[in-house]
Amino acid sequence: MSFERALEEVRKGNPILVYDFDDRERETDYTVASQFITPGHLLRMRKDAGGLVCTTMPGRLAAELGLPFLSDVFWDDIEKYPVLKAMAPTDIPYDRTKSSFGITINHRETYTGITDRDRALTITKFADTVFRDAPAADIVADLGRNFRAPGHVHLLNTTDDILRTRKGHTELCTAMMYMAGVKPSATICEMMGDDGNSRPRAEVEAYAEEHGIPMVTGTEVIDRWEAWLAENGKERSR
Repeated sequence: MSFERALEEVRKGNPILVYDFDDRERETDYTVASQFITPGHLLRMRKDAGGLVCTTMPGRLAAELGLPFLSDVFWDDIEKYPVLKAMAPTDIPYDRTKSSFGITINHRETYTGITDRDRALTITKFADTVFRDAPAADIVADLGRNFRAPGHVHLLNTTDDILRTRKGHTELCTAMMYMAGVKPSATICEMMGDDGNSRPRAEVEAYAEEHGIPMVTGTEVIDRWEAWLAENGKERSR
């Protein structure tokens, strides 16, 4: 299936599959634009993917709003909790940059926060809140008014220059959102296998064919991203 078909499915609120690289995680993420997430999407992620559901956001916007990398929060508290220094993620085998994990959130209108309905509400309301033309101070106030932290939706912050310093699923899937012209946040979930490992690429390709879901690779995304940047300039924060 063509790359353009994948972008069109993103615009329609439908899932795509994003495989990274044979020399990185060798994983595929079930991916939907965050603004379109429904309980049905999350049900399918739980049943057909099975990994951790996370929601991405551009690193520049995260910095503008004061939404930190979780590793920075931990590092800032190492004097009080020395074990956090000892557990710093300095040896990630497939990545030489820090983890993309940000904070976790629930919308204040959720109950436990973990149900498909609760997480769909949190994700869509988060996208509505942060990707709008308003002063950062107003958005921060709305975040405080409408969200709790910690919660059950894991935020992932991209690096500043997407796909330049880090080429993880956080960046790959966010780049797909930019190129599709939707709000630049993807909700993603790793495709897990039945043997205790990630689902092999060949099995995911068969799944994609069976369900009619476009699948793209990290190499394809990077090639198209470079062309998109050349035409559009640096990606916007929101």
